[in-house]
Amino acid sequence: MLPAILLLSHSPFLFGYAKPVPVNFRALRNPRLDMVWVALAGPATNIALALLAALAFHVLVFAPASTAQWLADNLKNAFVINIVLAIFNMLPIPPLDGGRVAVGLLPNILAVPLSRLEPYGMLILIGTLIVLPMVGNQFGLNLDIISTILRTATGYVIRLLLFVTGNS
Repeated sequence: MLPAILLLSHSPFLFGYAKPVPVNFRALRNPRLDMVWVALAGPATNIALALLAALAFHVLVFAPASTAQWLADNLKNAFVINIVLAIFNMLPIPPLDGGRVAVGLLPNILAVPLSRLEPYGMLILIGTLIVLPMVGNQFGLNLDIISTILRTATGYVIRLLLFVTGNS
């Protein structure tokens, strides 16, 4: 339902929403700090998958000519999508992974109010992805904050990973 709403409202970014991954907090020795590691697992996996896609470009020379372009297009999509997902999930808005990392690392005086935003996190995201840009358009302003952050950070990470994998 959420991707359809974002698509119909001409959002610059589409995403879905699912139940959070269940975590057994009793298995964590230091729940607050260990939750940071749990939250970093998703974005780290996205970066690892992007690295694998970038490295796979080096073996395209062995692919048959009839499939090389198809493979290249799919590797490029996997590369970019995983980077965008990693960066988007690291936005410091609960319930995103970045929000959980921020709550785990910030002092209590800042972490507690941030953690209380979790029930409203999706509304905050929808507001910043849809409502704020629409209001900005009415006044001739670019208030598309999240897309600007994603575009800038994605560009830096893409250049870094292409350099690291020898694809620059």
